[in-house]
Amino acid sequence: MITDQASKPSLTRARFEPVQLDKVPEVGAFLERLGLGGFDADTVVAHVGRNDTWAGTTTSGAKAFVKRVGGEPQDVLRRFSRITLFEEVAARLAAGTELRAPAFLGADEEHRLVAFEHLEEARSGSELSADDVFDDALCRRAGRILGTLHSLPVEPGVLDASPHPLPAIEDFEALTLPVFASSCFAEIESWSLLQRDAELLGALRRLRERELEAPKVPTHSDLRLDQYLVCDGELYLTDWEEFRAGDAARDVGGFVGEWLYRVIQGIPQSIGREAGHVFGQDASHEDILRHGALEIDRLRPRISAFWQGYRETRPAADEDFVPRVAAFAGWHMLDRMLAGARYVVRLTAGDRAAAGIGRTVLMAPHDFTSVLGLEGTS
Repeated sequence: MITDQASKPSLTRARFEPVQLDKVPEVGAFLERLGLGGFDADTVVAHVGRNDTWAGTTTSGAKAFVKRVGGEPQDVLRRFSRITLFEEVAARLAAGTELRAPAFLGADEEHRLVAFEHLEEARSGSELSADDVFDDALCRRAGRILGTLHSLPVEPGVLDASPHPLPAIEDFEALTLPVFASSCFAEIESWSLLQRDAELLGALRRLRERELEAPKVPTHSDLRLDQYLVCDGELYLTDWEEFRAGDAARDVGGFVGEWLYRVIQGIPQSIGREAGHVFGQDASHEDILRHGALEIDRLRPRISAFWQGYRETRPAADEDFVPRVAAFAGWHMLDRMLAGARYVVRLTAGDRAAAGIGRTVLMAPHDFTSVLGLEGTS
């Protein structure tokens, strides 16, 4: 692992060019029907993600964020429906609830468009964590928000109860020909590591079985740091495309896994700060392990604060909950490697390290609950 990188300008406020509005007239028509007026094209930017988005000021002066839910037709409709269902549930929440999302402005089912108030000065949790300012206090608030979500009294049968698609066990056995043909080299490299591992496959099977047996509550089901937004002192939770009745441990493990992944990301900088370090020097295996332990110690308070907040708003959980949280944190590390492989030529040493740590946690989740800061539980 190379321990130094050339300095780059901060990308934590990066915004992108959107799909041109004249190519998507349905977006302007949608905003007009909502009484907002069309976008002022000079103000519009896009945010990174799997969906097309437009964020800017309309001709009436409103700040709007429009998302077009993309993907396979059947999957798109399910994801669109989950977004609108969450908004129906959220509309019934008591005033002052800690579970907050940007104000919902409307939806267009035909074109799979949804519109929200645009929080122009908002920064995502991933942006803030990259700048090392997603602190313990924010983590505790994030935990309280998630505990509130998992405690919502929703009538049985209201939420989508379909199993979460990931991890897809069949992919760990063999890729279909279309998936294989459309995969880049780094993705194939990732699968070649994972598919040879019978013990890992067994651990993933056990996790999916335990997930199916777990109590079902309202879940986000795609929780990452970038789903949290901070704006004007408020903390929001966004992106409800996977909203469903599911295992709360998946959400909590996703948040824990984000910080575990940042442990790996922080190792090069930790080594680089060490006295006597030589620029450009390759780190030894011992260096990586030692500085990984230092990064865990540095970031564990973030997880502990999140966990404290979560237990404040959801104090009761089933007996197997905490080990499942740890296991889902391990899965999150593998998922990050697979997701990142789509955008690189070869896997990095960091990718392999993340996958290795994820595998270790998945194999024996009971052994890592304290290491991960999941203490003070039954």
